[in-house]
Amino acid sequence: MRFEGTAVAMVTPFFEDGTIDEEGYRQNINWLIDQDVDGLVAAGTTGESATLSHAEHRKVLDIMIDEVDGRVTTIAGTGSNATTEAIDLTKYADDVGADMALLITPYYNKPQQHGVIEHYTQIANVVDIDLVTYNVPSRTSLDMAPETIVELAKVDNITALKEASSDVDKTSKTMSLLRDAGLDDDIVILSGSDELTLPLMSVGARGVISASANIDPRRMVQMVNNILDANYDKALELHYEMYDLIKALFIETSPAPAKEALTMMGMPAGPLRLPLVPMLEENKVVLRKALEDAGIL
Repeated sequence: MRFEGTAVAMVTPFFEDGTIDEEGYRQNINWLIDQDVDGLVAAGTTGESATLSHAEHRKVLDIMIDEVDGRVTTIAGTGSNATTEAIDLTKYADDVGADMALLITPYYNKPQQHGVIEHYTQIANVVDIDLVTYNVPSRTSLDMAPETIVELAKVDNITALKEASSDVDKTSKTMSLLRDAGLDDDIVILSGSDELTLPLMSVGARGVISASANIDPRRMVQMVNNILDANYDKALELHYEMYDLIKALFIETSPAPAKEALTMMGMPAGPLRLPLVPMLEENKVVLRKALEDAGIL
C-alpha cells in the first residue's frame, strides 16, 4: 500500500508497576483517530520497543489492531538488529492483520550497506505485509545511503522509508536517484524528524511518522495536508506554530518529554522504563511553557 499523510508513533502507557495500561492505550488510540490522523504506529522507538518483552510487543500490536478496527492505517514496529527476530515479529504483525510494518535499520551490529539490503530483502521475501524501512542514524550509528534506498525500492513490498537522518539534501539526492531510476512511485519517503517535515516534504516526502503528534496531532495533520494540497503559506504558518513545542518535546531523549506532556494533559502515559528516567525539573518547566504557549494547557 502507498501511505501518505500523518502517522503517530505512539507512546506505550504503563501503570506505576510497569505493566501495560491497555485501557489507557485504547483511549489514546481513539483520541488520535478523533484528531484525524491517517495512521498509528505501535511498538516503535517512541513506544519503548527496546524494553518491551516479545510477549508485550505482541500484546501492544494486538491492542492497536483490535481498537483501530480498520479506521486508519496500522503500522507495527517490528524491527530488530537480528534479522531472524525481525522476521518473527514481522510475520506476527502480518498474521494479526497490521497494514504495514516499520523496521529500524539494524543497530549496534553496524552492517555494511549491502548487508542492510540483504536484511530487508530477507524479511520482505517471507511476508506479504508492506514494509517501511526506518533510517535513524542518531539511534543506530548506521546511515542508509541513497543508493541503498534505491535498491530497496526495487523490492515489491518495501513501499516506504521513514527518514530521520535530519539531512534534507540527502532526501533530495535520494529522490533524484529514484526519479532517474523510474522508482519514485515505488517507495514513499516519510519524515522521521518532526521539525523537518515541511522542508522534507518540499523536496518530495509525502508525510510524517511523528512523535510530537502524540501531543499536538491536529496541527501536524493540518500542516501535512496543506503541503499535500500545495497550500504552502498555511503550512508554513502551522510549522512555526508547532516549532517551539516540537523542540521542547525533544529536549531530552524521546519519549520522556512526550510522556511527561501527556501526563500534564491528563492523558494516559505513565512511567518510563529504565534506562530512561523522568525529565529534569528544569526541563519540565520548559516543556510546560511550550505546551501553554501552544494552547494545549
